[in-house]
Amino acid sequence: MGSLLILDAQFDQDIEHELLGTISSGTLSTEYYWLDRWYNIFRFIEPTGKLRNFYCNVNSPPHFDGRVLSYVDLDIDVLVNPDFSYQILDLDDFEQNAKLFGYPAEVQSRARRAVDELINLIGARSFPFSEA
Repeated sequence: MGSLLILDAQFDQDIEHELLGTISSGTLSTEYYWLDRWYNIFRFIEPTGKLRNFYCNVNSPPHFDGRVLSYVDLDIDVLVNPDFSYQILDLDDFEQNAKLFGYPAEVQSRARRAVDELINLIGARSFPFSEA
């Protein structure tokens, strides 16, 4: 398994998100970035300590130069609720952009496999979903 970067942050003000609703000031965000995987995962914990949700992004494997983390977002997201039910989001955007920008077959295949891997991790409550 490749390197894992874990970043922690805390919201310093309320944020309105069109899909997630209000993210309260004090909410903790733990972000998991694997340098050899086609996704990243954010875990949000309410100021009360209760799990708010997980938000997963499908993307190219990130590059970290010691200071800057960069990757290409491939539009597909997976929203995971505290009960581990989930929604796959923006598949239509991915399909549209794959055509528009000519994503290679390998990129399209890797993105779909990333969704499958995320669903398996969620179902098995594997790390980081075991950290709920």
